[in-house]
Amino acid sequence: MRHGNKINHLGRKTAHRKALLMNLSNALILHKRITTTVAKAKELRKHIEPLINKTKLDTTHNRRILFSYLQDKESIKELFGVIADKVANRPGGYTRIIKLGFRKGDAADIAMIELVDFNDVYVKETKETTTKTRRGRAKKSAVAAEEIATNNDLVEDVAEIVTAPEEVAEVVSTDAVEEVSSPDTETPESTEETK
Repeated sequence: MRHGNKINHLGRKTAHRKALLMNLSNALILHKRITTTVAKAKELRKHIEPLINKTKLDTTHNRRILFSYLQDKESIKELFGVIADKVANRPGGYTRIIKLGFRKGDAADIAMIELVDFNDVYVKETKETTTKTRRGRAKKSAVAAEEIATNNDLVEDVAEIVTAPEEVAEVVSTDAVEEVSSPDTETPESTEETK
């Protein structure tokens, strides 16, 4: 029975298992996404999340601890440079496992493990896209914003009219005079007289 045995040994001795997790960790750090079996992905998540958490404090001690686990200078540079900036505000959960199905050769469960902050599909963008909903009508917030904008324009127009009533009266009176004096417009009475 395996009561209380939390480690999946992955069918390997200790040294082989540590080397495997080190290589998978380096590949994940450098490529941001790798495909492996589900069992290895779950063990890799347990192995790499504490390492990524140590990158939040960039000290020589933390760099040496991570180097003892990874044995790769390029991975350390990538961790403390690019990855540390992205995960600075995240309290945990730096990786995501997505199951992909079964491998063709031996029918093993295959999964993709990736760093959460480096996937553009799932990361929410800061800008709001309030153009249309799925059914084609405008969203309420977009419609409300347009109504507010038109109301603001109307308020500005009314404010201009209120502040200069003499100018409005002059414009209205000149328009009325032009309409009466223009020869192009024929009244219904004049059309009856010509017949």
